[in-house]
Amino acid sequence: MARESFSAFLFLVIFSIANCDNVTLNNHFFPANFKFGAATAAYQIEGGWDEDGKGLNLWDWYTHTYPDRITNEFTGDVACDSYHKWKEDIQLLKDLGANHYRLSLSWSRILPDGTINNVNQKGVNYYKNLLETLRANNIEPMVTLYHWDLPLSLHELGGWLNPLTADYFAEYARLSFQLFGNYVKTWITLNEPQTTCVQGYGNGEKAPGYNHSGEGVYQCAYTHILAHAKAYHIYDKEFRTQQQGRVSIVLDSAWAEPASNKTEDQIAGATAMAFSMGLYANPIYNGNWPQIVIDRVGNRSANEGFSRSRLPEFTQEQLEFIKGTSDFFCLNSYATDHTEYQNGPDDNIGDPSYVLDIGVRQWKDESWKSVVNWVDLVPWGFRKLINYVWNTYGVNEIVITENGWADVESILEDDDRITYISQFLSALLDAVYEDNVNVTGYTVWSLLDNFEWTNGYTQKLGIVQVNFTDPNRTRTPKSSYTWYQNVLSTRCLVEKCEE
Repeated sequence: MARESFSAFLFLVIFSIANCDNVTLNNHFFPANFKFGAATAAYQIEGGWDEDGKGLNLWDWYTHTYPDRITNEFTGDVACDSYHKWKEDIQLLKDLGANHYRLSLSWSRILPDGTINNVNQKGVNYYKNLLETLRANNIEPMVTLYHWDLPLSLHELGGWLNPLTADYFAEYARLSFQLFGNYVKTWITLNEPQTTCVQGYGNGEKAPGYNHSGEGVYQCAYTHILAHAKAYHIYDKEFRTQQQGRVSIVLDSAWAEPASNKTEDQIAGATAMAFSMGLYANPIYNGNWPQIVIDRVGNRSANEGFSRSRLPEFTQEQLEFIKGTSDFFCLNSYATDHTEYQNGPDDNIGDPSYVLDIGVRQWKDESWKSVVNWVDLVPWGFRKLINYVWNTYGVNEIVITENGWADVESILEDDDRITYISQFLSALLDAVYEDNVNVTGYTVWSLLDNFEWTNGYTQKLGIVQVNFTDPNRTRTPKSSYTWYQNVLSTRCLVEKCEE
């Protein structure tokens, strides 16, 4: 079917797709200042893993050393080959009508050993060309400094369990601001520290694969927060006046819906949110770890025989240094969990455990549409999460920096993705117009099907299909690309919108 005919066909059918779920989409226009975009990350799309002086990073090492931990023993060695096909990616963004492109820099492509003593000029040139071309096409780069691909040399020094990693990150951030600040007005320091800390250093599901549940998660969180604050202050003091940009950190969470109106389940929901979101957001926006986290980890640590809490304590100087280090709130979310009380701070004392520290049980409702366990079609949970962030952290602006649907088959007519994104965007509009929350942007994950970490290439989240069996990594826009293109053009989710 010709592209133009397909677009017209899709415009006619999208409304019936939404109606299949008996959902009435919000019929307001998106606000005039609302920005749309798409996201990727360096390791997941670039490839070129050992080209032009790039150093090894954590995921290079992990996929090569433990191939059995990745579905089908896939790697990101080539991925989408965006190291060579970046111009095609920009053309896709331009044709889409995207206002911004959220991408990440590969730390080890710029600094092969992670330190500023060894700058790889070819890596610098790659990003300068990419960023300059985005700007030339009126696409704002939204640049993430770190999206999980820690230089291997820093991992060997302890990674995010080593507080010195915060200092190395701060030096890398300063260099990035110097090199790319003329092109970049929106900086993100770190992507989803919760995922890194819980799955990388807590339960071992992702690189580096550590199982230090009761201690590693908190030390990792501590180092991430200090790294972010150091980078923020560097930009604030040395670059903001001249470059006129802004800085934030991407935080992620599912919404924790209390399983009942029982007091203990209401507390369970609040506790789950304090550990998943608050552990990272509260020091930045409210000035310390959430009190419920301090209390639960402290009590359980004492009962386990520790002389001090397993949760690191910030000094007063650090608390003052960290608080307020964000210019807006970046939120990633894909899912909702039913949440109920499981154990108190004095129950099940034994080996240190992050899961027992939280003390809740979470599960998915069987009626919620889902293909993979971390993405489900629960738009009302998304709206509640947006309101939770707005009301809990006193922010003045929220930008959705990731949200999207996962398929497990490579399909072009991805109606489920259209349904998911349309309903989540509708919930976002509900938050804007009915709840008076200032949400100013939405970023779909992802522009491209890509390397989805330990799931390899078996989970497809792109609005553009990538043929990973083709050496050319051919890109083909899906139905969702054309639908999203129409939303960006009309700024409307339904056939006729109102102001």
